[in-house]
Amino acid sequence: MNIHEYQAKALLAKFGVAVPRGRPAFTSGEAELAAQELGGDLWVVKAQIHAGGRGKGGGVKVVKSHEEVQAEAERMLGMNLVTHQTGPEGKEVKRIYVEEGCDIARELYLGVLLDRATSWVTLMASTEGGMDIEEVAAKTPEKILKVAIDPAIGLQPFHAREIAFGLGLERSQISSAVKFFKGLYRAYTELDASLVEINPLVVTASGELIALDAKMNFDDNGLYRQKAVEDLRDEDEEDPSELEASKHELNYIKLDGSIGCMVNGAGLAMATMDIIKLEGGEPANFLDVGGGATTERVTAAFKIILSDTNVKGVLVNIFGGIMRCDIIAEGIVAAAKEVRLQIPLVVRLEGTNVEKGKAILAESGLDILAANDLGDAAKKVVAAIGGAH
Repeated sequence: MNIHEYQAKALLAKFGVAVPRGRPAFTSGEAELAAQELGGDLWVVKAQIHAGGRGKGGGVKVVKSHEEVQAEAERMLGMNLVTHQTGPEGKEVKRIYVEEGCDIARELYLGVLLDRATSWVTLMASTEGGMDIEEVAAKTPEKILKVAIDPAIGLQPFHAREIAFGLGLERSQISSAVKFFKGLYRAYTELDASLVEINPLVVTASGELIALDAKMNFDDNGLYRQKAVEDLRDEDEEDPSELEASKHELNYIKLDGSIGCMVNGAGLAMATMDIIKLEGGEPANFLDVGGGATTERVTAAFKIILSDTNVKGVLVNIFGGIMRCDIIAEGIVAAAKEVRLQIPLVVRLEGTNVEKGKAILAESGLDILAANDLGDAAKKVVAAIGGAH
């Protein structure tokens, strides 16, 4: 789960991470009032969407009067903001953030994430703040500093000092840097985050360290114990199909192809997508129905797949381990009848009670193409839709 910048900053501030003062706004009038409440003579108006690169798309503006704050807010609210992370379709701006100005001397990068190679939380930093960290890694990897943290002991002062000195901070700034880094680490671990990214982390002209931007992603599996975080969810920022899938405990990600996939198990789903591509087709989605694929869940899965108008055929690939193939087959038949499936459907079943499952499909009266194995299933669905798509 992702949250907006202003929400991330509010959470980080509770852990002692220094952030600029700011106010969210949903109208231009609220934006002007926010500027008045913040005071000063310089403000930053920021569009709030779940994507990076907002500045390049016109979603971040520095202004010097209340009238400019109101004008920029009016321009941004309702605009379709296109960035390198939104894709060409962009995202509609429905809220903004008005923040006090900052006297920037240096821009740095700081992130906390799980390094899957070591299975340890890693503090990552760079002197190249304000840039995409992927671009820094590709062009100047030597400018990325990493410190792996043993979860048994957590972030220690020596970890923080190593990063602080690596970033070239002055000795007078080390103490505040240690406090900043430790607060960031605590927020990551205690809130079940999957990523905390500060880009840029700025050093002000007076030597203060401030999180000028903040991004936080959270592990969905930990939300049951993070009610305060879950309440920050903005469903307007999520793909409607993916949102609907989550309500049925389905793991669904929309893709650009024409062959809908319904599979049980993430690994098998990935393999199914790969073999579809190998046979010249393009998967329209990743969809894992999980181990307990009930009739209701299979029906919901079909509806979500068919909500994509690009889908020209469906491949169901189920391995009946815990779930029996005959139960799965009954669910497929019931779902296909309920949604009145009008496009080619290829089904490959394997595992417990597979012969019973195949018999149920054959006797259903539906136009279902049975497949002997995954390779056969991929060939049949690609052929059924008329070749590569």
